Formats: sequence, structure tokens, C-alpha cells
Amino acid sequence: MPNNTAEQLATEMPDLQSYWMPFTGNRYFKQNPRLITSAKGMHCYTHDGRELIDAVAGLWCCNAGHCHPKIVEAIKAQAETLDYSMAFQLSHPTVFDLANKVTAMAPEGIDYAFFVNSGSEAVDTALKMALAYHRIRGDASRTRLIGRERGYHGVGFGGISVGGISPNRKMFGTMLPGVDHLPHTHNLSENAYSRGLPKWGAHLADDLENIVALHDASTIAAVIVEPVAGSTGVLLPPDGYLQRLRDICDKHGILLIFDEVITAFGRLGDNFASSRFGVTPDLITTAKGLTSGTVPMGAVLAKSEIYDTFMTGPEGAIEFFHGYTYSGHPLAAAAGCATLDVYKEEGLIERARSMEGKLEDALHSLKGEPHVIDVRNIGMIGAVELEPIAGQPTARAMQVFRDCYDKGVIIRTTGDIIAFSPPLIVADEHIEKMIETVRSSLRALN
Repeated sequence: MPNNTAEQLATEMPDLQSYWMPFTGNRYFKQNPRLITSAKGMHCYTHDGRELIDAVAGLWCCNAGHCHPKIVEAIKAQAETLDYSMAFQLSHPTVFDLANKVTAMAPEGIDYAFFVNSGSEAVDTALKMALAYHRIRGDASRTRLIGRERGYHGVGFGGISVGGISPNRKMFGTMLPGVDHLPHTHNLSENAYSRGLPKWGAHLADDLENIVALHDASTIAAVIVEPVAGSTGVLLPPDGYLQRLRDICDKHGILLIFDEVITAFGRLGDNFASSRFGVTPDLITTAKGLTSGTVPMGAVLAKSEIYDTFMTGPEGAIEFFHGYTYSGHPLAAAAGCATLDVYKEEGLIERARSMEGKLEDALHSLKGEPHVIDVRNIGMIGAVELEPIAGQPTARAMQVFRDCYDKGVIIRTTGDIIAFSPPLIVADEHIEKMIETVRSSLRALN
């Protein structure tokens, strides 16, 4: 395919100048545009006629594949019936249906859903719930929040404060006060080329005890972690690590929040990572796969104990002073209901578990290719870590990204890590194309 420039394509697309793109090198992109104009199933199609296999489900979100007809029809039907309903003091039937569906999928004891518009909003909402929960119970001194190094919890001020990715934090001041961080769990000397959960590292959860000793448990409201840290490069929890966090939180009366924006809805071959790992947190944040990426939506799922704690005071009083104009939006709720039905009716979550071994074997076949220093995976998620170019972090993986695009595959890079999270409809031939394209690109690197 030709390497078209912005000038050559000027008559075929809108002026690219005014849009300030997120998490993108805007100047480079506008000289070398890559525009997706349509998508279907496993494939995306571009402005210049390319067909691309989507190896990352959009951005970890299109779990049912692109433009699934049942989800599309549900959105169209809802738009023709009810375009918007006020979220405060009024509501609409579909959002209650969605709450029932999503909590039925959740681990036992997670019985309530609070809807938002993104993973970032879900995280900030969960943090506010945790702080308010302790205050209502008379523990107003519990204001400290504990995140983890290399954690990604969206881009709100709460999320970047508990998050641990430096470029997301360094430009924006001092963050929220009273936040501390656990160490991350990534260790190539002990866990390189792990298939599934690494065997080394459960003891890293014990650092929470050190934080408790430093600040005192009476000051700590919640711990938030991703069960599998996705955006930082697919960092897997060591076997037993999450249970140890749960035990320490229980010991000290600290709420445990799992950020499952990426890992929920089949990504790990189960409804939630919580279910796969057998560890139930107090709050779960979700988004992405909730609507298969079709309409922005997120949710915080809460244990009954947390919801019941808020249900105090006069019966007509507002219990939680929080929400958004588009909380539980009718189109998003319709998309969510249809999406969860598709997962169930087509057995996509079970399919993900059945395909896990095939993706695992294909990924680990890249061991020994040029510049590869680690491969890791669980469920329908995996990563290939590359040795960085000295003095040029991220450059090597970006070379692979651009070459794979030219060869017909969309991958995701974070630092010098290539991430994979294909739609749950992925078939053997798609996996083969994904992996062989990456292999070819690695071998073509300078």
C-alpha cells in the first residue's frame, strides 16, 4: 500500500488540523495518518483500502468483535424510542435491566451497580465510595488511598494519583494528598516467559503491611489494584498475591478495589478476573467490554454491605452525592444489555477460555526472536516485551507497531511492550496471522 501523506489525502478526508488527539504524537500522525473508516468482526478497514486484523479489540474493549448485529440493532432501536432520560430523580427501564444482568454475572456478594461513562469515571467513583463508606461508619480518619507502581486507573485526578505510570502524572502537579503505592510485581529475573500466573512474587503483597505500619490502618480507606495490570504492559499477579492482599485488607478493615476495566467480561476466560482468581474485592470497576466498546459506559459494582451502609437518613434524602449527566444513558444501557446477551448466547466467555492455550502457544513461539526478552499471557491477553534501544525507550516497539499496521495487523504498544487482546471471536487463522506478522516485523527491525 502507498505511504500516503496528509497532503495527498487532503481531498479524501476532513481537515486533520483541529482535532487534538489523545495519547498520540499529533504532529507525526497528521503527516502519516492512519484512519479507520469501518469495521466488522475481527477486521478494521482504513481510508486507503487496507484490511487489518484487530489484535487488540479496539483498545481492550470490542470483546464481541466489531459491529455485532444484535448490539447495533439494540442501539438503533433505543435511539428511536428514548434518546435520553435524566439520571437524577428519574430513570428508564433499560438501565435497571442492565444492573440486574451485570450483577448476576458478578462474584457472589457483589449485588449493586452504579453506572458511569468510562473506566476513569468508574475509578474516581469507587474511590469516593470508599472514602464516604468509612465516613458514614464513623471512621472519618480513613482517608488514605493505596495504589501500586505501574498501575493504570484512568486519567482523572483520583486515577492518576493512585496510578503509578510516571508520564501520566508528572505534568499535573502534586496529585491527591494521602496516597501511597505498593511495589509492582514485574520481575524478569524470576518470572520471564511465564505461562499463566508467575510462581514467584506473592510475598510482594506483604508490603501492604509495611504501609499499614507506616501510616496506621486507622488512616487507610482502600487499596486499588488491577488484577492483571493491562495498560502498563500485561503484568500478571503472582500466584497467591491477590489473596494475600485480600487477607491483609480484611485484617485491617481496608476496602479492596479491583480495577477490572480491562479484565472483566471474558478477557481472562471468565466473567471477571475476580471469579477466575477466586478473590472477591469490595468494589469492582468496569467499562470497555461492558458494551463491547460500542457506546461509552462504565460501572462500579459494589458489595451489599457497602450499598446498605449508604442507605441511611430520611427515606427521601440523597444517599450519595455523586453522578454524571450521562450515568446509565439509554443508548449505553441498551448496548450493555445486548452485549451481555451476546456473550451468553454465543458462549464467548467460554470460547475465550477454550482458545487460551492456542494463543499462549502462539505467543510463546516468539521466544528467541530478535530483541524479545519476555513473553507472558493469561486468558485472551498477552505481551511480548522487547529490549529497548539504548537512549530511545519505546522506539523499538513503535517500529513494530507501524510495520505490523503496514502488513495488516493492529497491535498495541506500551513502552517497549507489545500487547495482545483480540476480540473473543478470534479464530486460529487470526492468531496465526497476528503472530506471524509480529515475527516478520521483529526480524525486519534495524
